[in-house]
Amino acid sequence: MAGHSKWANIQHRKGRQDEKRGAAFSKIAKEITVAAKMGGGDAGFNPRLRVAVDKAKGVNMPKDKIDTAIKKGTGELEGVDYVEIRYEGYGIGGAAIMVDCLTDNKTRTVAEVRHAFNKYGGNMGTEGSVVFQFKHCGQMIFAPGTDEAALMDAAIEAGAEDVNTNDDGSIEVITGPADFITVKDALEAAGFKPEFGEVTMKPESENEFTGEDAVRMQKLLDALENLDDVQEIYTTAVMDE
Repeated sequence: MAGHSKWANIQHRKGRQDEKRGAAFSKIAKEITVAAKMGGGDAGFNPRLRVAVDKAKGVNMPKDKIDTAIKKGTGELEGVDYVEIRYEGYGIGGAAIMVDCLTDNKTRTVAEVRHAFNKYGGNMGTEGSVVFQFKHCGQMIFAPGTDEAALMDAAIEAGAEDVNTNDDGSIEVITGPADFITVKDALEAAGFKPEFGEVTMKPESENEFTGEDAVRMQKLLDALENLDDVQEIYTTAVMDE
């Protein structure tokens, strides 16, 4: 996101997540189950599970739902066997989009994703067509007014890769994917709690949209996000709120 709109876009995204909390519970539960299946049910020894559980707590997902999802992953409870799959494509004006899914039926999922792209003015790409436009990393955003010098010192000491101050005063800390939890814990211990943080695919450059193009692009992203099998959407598009 562009420096001038970073904070506004983060707040908008958080608001949208709150509005869709029920769907968020379902999607996060899937991620917890897959993470527990792949790396075990102890979040202390499974970074992917720790990130998923933190995300669940961030939307006030009940503890019993978190525990149930973990037990489905470890085999203590019967659960669905999900497969991870990523689709790549283009939105309005050629903006890059990546769609990460967890599914028990690839045929259904690819048909639904392709339909959403086609209906709302985008098109599916081939594997590898846009992934090079993103960086796999940990990302944390701190509120405007945060002590920039102190945060930078703490972040560098904790092992962060980069610290950027945006035009709106918010501060972005970038980490390696595997270092996200370690750096986040160290910063919180130092008194710096991020307003937003996740392991993500961060766009290397951005496409800013305004007016009707922004509306059209948002409709495409919403259509993809509303699909049950879609977990995460990454895009180079930034809508002017």
